Amino acid sequence: MESQTQTQTSQTSQPESPNPFTGIFHKLKTNLVFRSKLAEVNGAMGDLGTYIPIVLALTLAKDLDLGTTLIFTGIYNAVTGAVYGVPMPVQPMKSIAAVAISSTAEEFGIPEIMAAGICTGGILFVLGISGLMQFVFNIIPLSVVRGIQLSQGLAFAMSAVKYIKKEQNFVKSKSVGDRPWLGLDGLVLALVCVLFIVLVNGDGEQEEEEEEEEEEERNGSRRRRWVSIRKVVSNVPSALLIFLLGVVLAFIRKPSIVHDINFGPSKIKLVRMDKEAWKNGFLKGTIPQLPLSVLNSVVAVCKLSYDLFPEKKFSATSVSMTVGLMNMVGCWFGAMPTCHGAGGLAGQYKFGGRSGGCVALLGVAKLVLGLVLGGSLVGIMEKFPVGVLGA
Repeated sequence: MESQTQTQTSQTSQPESPNPFTGIFHKLKTNLVFRSKLAEVNGAMGDLGTYIPIVLALTLAKDLDLGTTLIFTGIYNAVTGAVYGVPMPVQPMKSIAAVAISSTAEEFGIPEIMAAGICTGGILFVLGISGLMQFVFNIIPLSVVRGIQLSQGLAFAMSAVKYIKKEQNFVKSKSVGDRPWLGLDGLVLALVCVLFIVLVNGDGEQEEEEEEEEEEERNGSRRRRWVSIRKVVSNVPSALLIFLLGVVLAFIRKPSIVHDINFGPSKIKLVRMDKEAWKNGFLKGTIPQLPLSVLNSVVAVCKLSYDLFPEKKFSATSVSMTVGLMNMVGCWFGAMPTCHGAGGLAGQYKFGGRSGGCVALLGVAKLVLGLVLGGSLVGIMEKFPVGVLGA
């Protein structure tokens, strides 16, 4: 009798095997939880200054399927946010886009763009799964990565200045004259938006905010009041408000846009690519894009992530594989070739993005817009004030 009791006791005392789904759900919850609701929503807008102009240029110049691109990039945003737990951006492959915009449709059209994206994605996936990307990540010195980050920052700054000062023809990817001072897309409006963002966001350094809090305790009520005002102002979602202003101005500039809106997603279809498309896509698109993708989309992104989020551990191998998979899937259906980018990560962090929930929210927004409005969003994007976008 006692032996039976001991046997039952030993059976009941055995630890239960852990449920693998519990760990996965816990990780997803941790990666997607907002650190600050308004700040995360604001951070989601931090990379649209890169995304919108390139997507709009490819849509107008090469008849890129905007609805399909929104659906797939929305899925990419949601998945990468859930997997990595940081505001990992999903950006257009800039070198492929530049070749496409500067070439005729016969030389480098949609089939060539998609072939270039698939080839680039396939190479990155192989580099990742073989471990070669991690080897490259380990041997590239930090000074090279810092140089890439500096060049990206300067490139974004110069693009912003160009958008604010000059009117743009995205189809030809060039400036077409000085921007007028007044008007719904005038220089004054753009400068006011820039001033608003600078006043709200300042330099964005968290360390200085902590120093101010310590100084507030030493210097009394007057300083305390000033720091409290600064905290309230810093919580204003500046990028979100500027973006919403741009949408409102787009409808004011062309009220007939409302009549051009057609509800429903674009019809997703396979892109046909012949031998010539594969050849031109690889030679003109993949070869110039590959070094940029390796250095900026994988190596620099991982290094910057370690700087900004030291508690988040993920490898260059996984990042290289996700970039590869995105393009090996989406490009077959006409979605724009995409990658990650250190500049986009820095931009989203600057505006308040601190978790994967930031980009997951952006992904859901893209997905909804792609499913509900599809390609009819082109008219709204075309009238979006470029000066405001530059701000």
